[in-house]
Amino acid sequence: MTFPTLPEPLAAALSARGYADPTPVQAAVLAEEARGRDLLVSAQTGSGKTVAFGLAIADELLADGALPQPTAPLALAIAPTRELALQVAKELGWLYERGRVVTCVGGMDAARERRNLSYGAHIVVGTPGRLRDHLERGSLDLSALRAVVLDEADEMLDMGFREDLEEILDATPETRRTLLFSATLPKPIVALARTYQRDAHRIATVSDTAGHADIAYQAVAVAPADIENVVVNLLRLHEAETAILFCATRDNVRHLHASLVERGFAAVALSGEHSQSERNNALAALRDGRARVCVATDVAARGIDLPGLSLVVHVEVPRDAEVLQHRSGRTGRAGSKGTAVIIVPYPRRRRVDGMLRGARIQAEWIQPPSPELIRAADRERLLARLLQPQEVDEEDRDLAAKLLAERSPEDIAAALVHTMRASLPAPEELIAAEQRAERRPPRPEIQNGDFGPSAWFRLDVGRRQNADPRWLLPLLCRRGHITKDAIGAIRIGPNETAVEVRGDVAAKFAHALTRTAGSAEDGIAIEPMDAGPGGPPRGGPAQRPPHRARPTHARPNGPRGPRQGRPR
Repeated sequence: MTFPTLPEPLAAALSARGYADPTPVQAAVLAEEARGRDLLVSAQTGSGKTVAFGLAIADELLADGALPQPTAPLALAIAPTRELALQVAKELGWLYERGRVVTCVGGMDAARERRNLSYGAHIVVGTPGRLRDHLERGSLDLSALRAVVLDEADEMLDMGFREDLEEILDATPETRRTLLFSATLPKPIVALARTYQRDAHRIATVSDTAGHADIAYQAVAVAPADIENVVVNLLRLHEAETAILFCATRDNVRHLHASLVERGFAAVALSGEHSQSERNNALAALRDGRARVCVATDVAARGIDLPGLSLVVHVEVPRDAEVLQHRSGRTGRAGSKGTAVIIVPYPRRRRVDGMLRGARIQAEWIQPPSPELIRAADRERLLARLLQPQEVDEEDRDLAAKLLAERSPEDIAAALVHTMRASLPAPEELIAAEQRAERRPPRPEIQNGDFGPSAWFRLDVGRRQNADPRWLLPLLCRRGHITKDAIGAIRIGPNETAVEVRGDVAAKFAHALTRTAGSAEDGIAIEPMDAGPGGPPRGGPAQRPPHRARPTHARPNGPRGPRQGRPR
């Protein structure tokens, strides 16, 4: 498959960039049935869609194979974030080398953008809010517009830009072409297309059977208290050129970033609390190799395109399959291979299994990387690096001769290996409750000696959710603001766990639970239980207490049991 006949300037630009064959989405928009029509395109991030819509609007921009003098813009491209808009402008800039591409994005100098618009443009690329601002101020003239492109339209609607988009589109000529690109096509996108497109040609290059062919999905079940250590070990195992770690909140981004920097990782952070200059500096550090790890929230990472990004780690479970695919789509771009790892606290494994099935993603469940596995990988990488051919000059040889005169070759080699290893962050020891459970029966109860007066609390996890005192203790202390000395017996049943708390701190523990329940990321419910003076029955907490009990004859259709003898 090769590119169809293109205008000479575009063909030369593609050739100079090394483009030989079009990607599926590029071939689809250049097909004869798509020419001159409105397009509704569903395509994965990284599939070459920026070049695709640049080629698709060529007929609207070029007259006799050349661009006219820049006056009012002929094409408008709208993107959800500053980074994505700047990236789109860069791509269109080399594709239309002699064209004038003007950017209008939030966080930049608006007065400078107005001056650039006053000089004329062929293409304007911007974010919805800033474009609407220029439109209302009269500095953006859309009267001559021939094509509008909405890139990652689903994200723009998710981010609340519907009103901005509608005002911009309402100000464009009715004769324009409208090209709508989106990774997914939920109902709001289809409704937007129905309102602003005419007889749109629909193109779908997203597979119906897999999340992304170039992304290997993995999931690792861990103790909630071990998540940060597993992040460290995943980074050390893969040693990716660039990796991105997704957290749910800016507070979690700040904490994880600080923890990784303390351990010796070259990491940067991206969240809503960072200014545009801080974001630009962080992205520059990732692109030039000064940093290799980015810790980010979902919104802050939208539109980021990082070369060499081969590892995505979902530190906190995505809220749904769409977020999972959007996050993971940062890697595996333009034919490169990538790995997306979901860190799953034991109690949430069932939910993640369901999400993966719903998204038709085949994920491999793996064990958390152990220090032994990481050291083995380090040895292989060190040997490969040290055995590579090296170009040396006379000064290098003189220094090598002096070293050999002082030490044996074995000592020098050992010192070199030690120096290289010393620059690597140390792997973390893991709780690994699941592996221990495979080697021995679980301990159903631990007792803290003569405990005295106490109160009992119930957790909605048990043996079937891999409950283990090793990770339940830190969770209870964190959620209840107590120390482990205040916890007595832990009785683990099939689906529930009963925990004994010392009587003098029980009220404080219960109050802390009510304050931390809404912000808890572990997904575990903890509530008081009426256990009586002797504690819960020895049968385990799976036997519900009296105030939640249900008659043995109860059925889903009511407390009186099934209706018998009545016709349906």
